[in-house]
Amino acid sequence: MDALNFLAIAPETLLLACAGAVLVADLFISDAHRDVSYGLALASLAAVAVAASGPLRSNAVQYAFGGMFLTDPMTAVLKLTAILATALTLIYARRYARVRELWRGELFSLSLFALLGVMTMISANNLLVIYLGLELQSLSLYALVALRRDHARSTEAAMKYFVLSALASGFLLYGMSMLYGAAGTLDVNDLARRITGGQVVNVALILGTIFVVAAIGFKFAAAPFHMWVPDVYQGAPTPIALFLASAPKLAAFAITFRLLVEGMPQLAVDWQRMLALLSVASLAIGNITAIAQTNLKRLLGYSTVGQMGFLLLALLAGVVGGNTSITAGAYGAAMFYVVTYAVSTAGCFGVILLLSREGFEAEEIADFAGLGRRSPWYAFLMTLLLLSLAGLPPFVGFEAKFVVLQALVSEGANPVNWSLAVAGVLFSFVGAFYYLRVVKVMWFDESTQTVTIEGDHAMRFVLSLNGVAVLFFGILPQSLLALCNGAVLRALGG
Repeated sequence: MDALNFLAIAPETLLLACAGAVLVADLFISDAHRDVSYGLALASLAAVAVAASGPLRSNAVQYAFGGMFLTDPMTAVLKLTAILATALTLIYARRYARVRELWRGELFSLSLFALLGVMTMISANNLLVIYLGLELQSLSLYALVALRRDHARSTEAAMKYFVLSALASGFLLYGMSMLYGAAGTLDVNDLARRITGGQVVNVALILGTIFVVAAIGFKFAAAPFHMWVPDVYQGAPTPIALFLASAPKLAAFAITFRLLVEGMPQLAVDWQRMLALLSVASLAIGNITAIAQTNLKRLLGYSTVGQMGFLLLALLAGVVGGNTSITAGAYGAAMFYVVTYAVSTAGCFGVILLLSREGFEAEEIADFAGLGRRSPWYAFLMTLLLLSLAGLPPFVGFEAKFVVLQALVSEGANPVNWSLAVAGVLFSFVGAFYYLRVVKVMWFDESTQTVTIEGDHAMRFVLSLNGVAVLFFGILPQSLLALCNGAVLRALGG
């Protein structure tokens, strides 16, 4: 039994060992040879990816440490995507961090520790383990956002993120304490059984659910818990903004699925209504406010708010306790959406990093003027990524939005769901405007920059793959969509 327990946490154990090894090894590496630490970090991510793919190959569901830790195909897909997001962060950050004196061991080790927190949250099946993973992720991200200690905007962003994230963590912890007080258990599966059996204190349960949903709203950057997003995205070093926009959203999806879908299915009517309010507010505030932005990182911040609103539509569409195939389809659509969003957003930040150079942050929309003439290939890649986020065919973002709407208006959908679907479509049209504005600036405005675009070969190659992937999975989405649907169905016991 002990061997099975440690086999289940092998990816996390390996990642912890690698993060510690990178941290210690970096003490003996000079600045001139910092690429050694970089190579160790990427090798660590590759090894962890192999270890994390085990449940995907075996299609097995395994509980460890008395049910506190869970591995299944869904956790494997989310972990692999989080590992990919971390690898993209480091690859895209190489030149940017080097010229800003951020190319240090802290960047590598803190990124690995943040990933460890994300992976712990993805596999957590116990309220305390969820909180443990959340705090490990959050503490690492606080330090990463403040990595430019001599930069006033980064310091301000780190303080805002610290204060508001700590408040959200308090909401989650208080909500979990209410759930424990109501049901007398920390185990997610036991929580569901006791709620179903009526062995709970209803008032405490409802209050706990409200606080948990509020904390989830912050982690998803959903309105009205979104005010930190544009300031932190703009103030944080661009590679850290990339990481913030991708990996933590995967963990937020995982804990939402565990806590709400698996832990409180009998309260679906209540938390689905709350998610509906958050989704409409996010779609409206995120997409409308993004129109007024001139800073591309702030625009992507408000874009995240709108995108998470669309994701919440899928999470509230699941027919809990009803037809299993409809339920799996809804949550499979949500998983597909968060995975493709993470990849598309990482590519957009990658292009910003490519255009940045020493003493110049390419984060204003005007900085992209004339990119189509300066570098047609990277303007083309940025166009692919932006159109994917806008949800236009034939890109993967269109397929992601389509399957969400399909789940929302599936057979038996109520009029509220149809209204939410209409709102989603209308605000997607609004969102398309500010994405197309950036495309217009790249291809039709006169360039104000004459400096040659630099970037190492690895970054250029990976960024090209990143851009082409959103087109490939938009034309042929079946394999990835089937993988997500199958993983969710397996997680639901199908």
